[in-house]
Amino acid sequence: MAKSSNQKVVPECKAALDMMKYEIAAELGLPVGKQALQSFGADTEFATELGAVPAGSIKEDYWGHIASRDTGYVGGNITKRLIQKAEETLFSLE
Repeated sequence: MAKSSNQKVVPECKAALDMMKYEIAAELGLPVGKQALQSFGADTEFATELGAVPAGSIKEDYWGHIASRDTGYVGGNITKRLIQKAEETLFSLE
């Protein structure tokens, strides 16, 4: 059976990768997560009290309104930075 390509080799890196993802998104000016809801003028507390929006449906990690091109750009920048860090580490060992 084929191994899923979504599995991380080092699962403990998830927090660091998420931090890098949001850092790059902020640098690019992309509103993601709860910040995105606020930028659209949505009052999430009021909407959840009225029941219009279920409280459990508001997620911190929401990227649905971001264009595929922009999310790909974020992923490309993550890869670029990881390669730069690996090269820096290798060159510092010499």
